[in-house]
Amino acid sequence: MARTRASGILLHPTSFPGGGGIGELGSRAYQWVDWLAAAGQSVWQILPLNPTGYGDSPYASFSAFAGNPLLISLELLVQGGLLTAEETAQGDDFPTDTVAFGAVIPWKFALLRTAYERAVENGTPELRAAFVQFCAEQGRWLDDYALFSALKTAFDGKAWNEWDAPIRQREAPALNEWRDKLGPEIQFQQFLQFLFFTHWLRLKKYANDHGIRVFGDAPIFVAFDSADLWSQPELFYLDESGAPTV
Repeated sequence: MARTRASGILLHPTSFPGGGGIGELGSRAYQWVDWLAAAGQSVWQILPLNPTGYGDSPYASFSAFAGNPLLISLELLVQGGLLTAEETAQGDDFPTDTVAFGAVIPWKFALLRTAYERAVENGTPELRAAFVQFCAEQGRWLDDYALFSALKTAFDGKAWNEWDAPIRQREAPALNEWRDKLGPEIQFQQFLQFLFFTHWLRLKKYANDHGIRVFGDAPIFVAFDSADLWSQPELFYLDESGAPTV
């Protein structure tokens, strides 16, 4: 197979400049792709795009499949009518040389929840249809991840092995009960994934169309406190109590 030499640059999306306290998949990301192309580069390398877990590390994620909601572009949500510029203006007060996760996370998630509520109340038929299609196509991992994320909120962020025994062990009655109880929160988590993948895949296509390949990365290990392990424990090395043996 013929191989062509290529060069590129590693830059994780959290490092993009702009307001909001953290880099995101908006106009600055597209400007970055334009710069790569103009500089004769053909590879953009990134770190994992999964939700960051404890320590805010992309290598310790709550899911090996989901995307990080913190990368959702507030700028694009304003353009889509789900937020206003005034609501996002406070993001200009965050540090510009580092990500202050402790402050950014609650602020940005509050705005994302506002965007979700507006989509529920006044979303266009096209938006609703795209969301339904996304949930249907990605249900294999999305359903468990959304329930897992909603349960973590309900249990004050505790790891899944500290939840009540019935839901910790995924007993069918408990799963049905919690799905009914947490319906809106589950849908909110699904909507966040819909927004992330909408923004990311659009950006990735733009990069590919401009001759830029995305050189990705993956979490080295699946985290213990993750939707993957909780939903499919048989795939992992665990003892009878559910604790990892490796």
